[in-house]
Formats: sequence, structure tokens, C-alpha cells
Amino acid sequence: MSEVQIKKAQWQDYLELCKPKVVALILLTAVVGMFLAVPGMVPLDILIIGTIGIGFASGAAAVVNHVVDAQIDAKMARTINRPVATGVVDPKNALIFGAVLACSSMAMLSIWVNTLTAVLTFFGLVGYAFVYTMYLKRATPQNIVIGGLSGAIPPLLGWVAVTGDNGKIPAEALLLVLIIFVWTPPHFWALAIHRKDDYAKADIPMLPVTHGIEFTKINIIFYTLLLILSTLLPFLIGMFGLIYLFGSTTLGIIFLVYAMRLKFADKPGLAMQTFGYSIVYLMLLFIVMLIDHYFTIVA
Repeated sequence: MSEVQIKKAQWQDYLELCKPKVVALILLTAVVGMFLAVPGMVPLDILIIGTIGIGFASGAAAVVNHVVDAQIDAKMARTINRPVATGVVDPKNALIFGAVLACSSMAMLSIWVNTLTAVLTFFGLVGYAFVYTMYLKRATPQNIVIGGLSGAIPPLLGWVAVTGDNGKIPAEALLLVLIIFVWTPPHFWALAIHRKDDYAKADIPMLPVTHGIEFTKINIIFYTLLLILSTLLPFLIGMFGLIYLFGSTTLGIIFLVYAMRLKFADKPGLAMQTFGYSIVYLMLLFIVMLIDHYFTIVA
């Protein structure tokens, strides 16, 4: 690494390696999971240490993704300016940084939170950083479906961080995992449609590349419908009340409108609009869950 490149590497570059916007959404779902696990206030030490620990692990997984995908990132317009792809951050330095984050996360969670949270967080890290990034992403157009499980577990991590090291995983927390798992394909495939040429150039078998844009749009509608049905389950088992039912249904219908417009309107920019709304959808959905949890209207 040249002296010029070393001078270019600033703390902001290392922060970018962690994908802070993605991690912020992950932490929102994790924190909501913490609050849903108890009727009152989450213990402050668990809230702070658990959030930092989960955030560090998420950042570490993102760092590995940057390093492994550096050559791919250099071919894609969306990622060409990433720190490792441009050579601003040396891959070895990035991996050391990622290892420090991962080890810090495991230490914090296992010592000050509980072992179950640390173990599940570790599996989530490995699932994204290695199983998805190193294998699934390059192996199958269903990469985001299969690999989506690792990105869906943050609310479960938050939940078990509060409930303790009893080895039990509650069904309510698994429903939250299911919702994010089903949300992931329409969220990511909308972006993949917009970046189809980039993925083709990088030889990544995303669904729009292997099966075409129209087939992908149909799948987005299918998974959006499945998402709407999935979000009904927490209400049906009595986990949430009417506030959640109204909010989740409204958000889901809007998501379906975006998916239908993407399929039938054929206007420029609809894919990114759908992608953008999918992020807003998940944020608002979990906020609605939190509101309902503390202001429940009995159905």
C-alpha cells in the first residue's frame, strides 16, 4: 500500500466499510425486538451493550462483504467507489478491523448480555459474511432468498438479549424473523432490477439476470402478498392489537401498489421507488409494532 493510499484512508472510510445505513435498520429491528420482549422498560445495560454488540457484529459482516466482493464492486457503478474496491483501504487492514469488531461483539454479548445472544449473533455473522457473500451470492439466483435468513434475525437477537440465557426461543420472536425473511426478496430484487446490467457485468446470478425482469417482477408481487399475509400472523396469535393490524395492513397495501406499478406501469425509476419504499415500510412496520406494544387496543 502506497503512502498516498495510506493518507487517503480516514475513519470515515472504515465507517463506510460497516455499511452504517444498513446497520441502522438492523439495529432498529433489534431494539424493537428488545422492547417487545418485556411489558415495561428494557434494562438499560442490556439495551446499550446489546445494541452495540449486535451493531459491531453487523458491521464486521459488512466489512467481510467489502473485502470478498472488492473485485465485483469495482465493476459495478453502485459500488465502484467503495473503500476496498478503490484501494483506499487495504484488504488486510479491513479484515483486521472486521476481526476486532467481531471479537468485541462476541465478548460484549457473551460477558454482559448472555450466551444465547452471542451464539445466535455469531451464526448470523457467519451466515451473511461467509455463506451468503462467499458462496450463495455467486451460486444461485435464489441467493437472496436463502441468504436472507441471516439478515432476518436481528429482532430475535434483541428479544433473547432481554429474556436471558434460558435456551428458549419464543415463537413471537420467530414471527418477526419470518416477516423480515419474506420482506427481503422484494426489497432486494427491486434494486437488482435497477442494477441488472451491473450484476450481469459482474457475473452475479441475480434473478433479473438469470430469469429476466418480468419474471422478477412477478416474484416481487408474490413475495409482497406473502409478506402481507405474514404480517397478519402476529395479530392472529394475539401478539398485537388493532393499532398494529391497521398499520401493518396499510403499509402492506401500499407496498403491493408499488409492486403492481413496477409490473404494469413500465415507467423509469419505479424499481428504485419500490426499493426505497421497502426500506420505509420495514422501519414504519417495526415502529408500529412498538407503538401497539405499549398502547394496545384489545381486538
